[in-house]
Amino acid sequence: MRMRHARPIILPATVFVVVMMAVLPGCRKDPVVYAGEEAGWPTPADLDLPPGVLALLGMPDMPLDNPLTVEGIALGRRLFYEKALSDTQTMSCASCHRQGNAFSDPRAFSVGTDGRVGTRNSMTLANLAWGDRMFWDGRVHGLEAQAHDPVVDPLEMNNSWPVVEQRLNADAEYRQLFRQAFGTTEIDSTLVTHALAQFIRTMTSFDSPFDRYWFGGDTTAMSEEALNGLALFTSQGKCAGCHTLGLFTDNAFRNNGLDLVVTDPGLGAVTGDPGDLGRFKVPTLRNIAVTAPYMHDSRFATLEEVLGHYNGGVHMASPTVDPLMDFWGMNPAPFSPNEIIDLMAFLHSLTDETFLLDPRFAEP
Repeated sequence: MRMRHARPIILPATVFVVVMMAVLPGCRKDPVVYAGEEAGWPTPADLDLPPGVLALLGMPDMPLDNPLTVEGIALGRRLFYEKALSDTQTMSCASCHRQGNAFSDPRAFSVGTDGRVGTRNSMTLANLAWGDRMFWDGRVHGLEAQAHDPVVDPLEMNNSWPVVEQRLNADAEYRQLFRQAFGTTEIDSTLVTHALAQFIRTMTSFDSPFDRYWFGGDTTAMSEEALNGLALFTSQGKCAGCHTLGLFTDNAFRNNGLDLVVTDPGLGAVTGDPGDLGRFKVPTLRNIAVTAPYMHDSRFATLEEVLGHYNGGVHMASPTVDPLMDFWGMNPAPFSPNEIIDLMAFLHSLTDETFLLDPRFAEP
């Protein structure tokens, strides 16, 4: 059984005071009251993390204007599955982030409400509390901003925030839920995205066989093949240089040599820096066995294809290829067939069945 211990609350109730909200397009301009005499105090909440993970990663930084609360998380969960966020009321966040796929999309590209198809694969939402720049190209900072964009993206929910606000304000139950979470019945995009961000921050995944072995000390949790794969991953394969143990991502943006000629600018389109062309966010490998297809453009259907890329398919001549890819240039085929099998076993050991079935994240 995974051990737990008591942890301090992130913010005591005495800190829940009137605060200014971060400004987002379509959001309120006035201060938001989180609680007051009429509404009562929201209940402070904390992330539930195993001791070993907490010691390695620490608690993620929480925005001062959006502390975790029991009421805010519950509201965010309901909004995550709310189809009224889309223009046709047929699509929710969960439409493209499915729990059985670690809150990613098994389709190569998600399909919007009007049938238009996206251009990049939907990333997993696991452990984003420790991230800052969001999406494959890092175009926004923070989960609040990430929750804002899909609602108005014509390739996704294709809606407008005034329409969403009107629908939610017309629902007496939602007004009561917002009152409990934020101390106001006046619903706007800021409060919606804050609630969604709170819920997504609770999507932590640290109960895989690897975790039970690495953090819990269970020597039987991983097979011999998976342990061999772990050794390859951290030494010969140099994989941990980008996919650091713990989160299994360094949250950096890198060109991993997919193409000789860059066709999707990635981070470069956001920064305008030619040195960023073809650089994308390093995805977490947690639950990687259930988040196919792979890479930002879904070019690889299987993990075998992914390993094949690193075992002889890296384009080292790409102008912005990451320096950490040098290993692959000097060792174009470093893994034997048996070592590929071991690496596959290790990657499968990162699947967290508890996360995939956790009722706390399911549709309420």
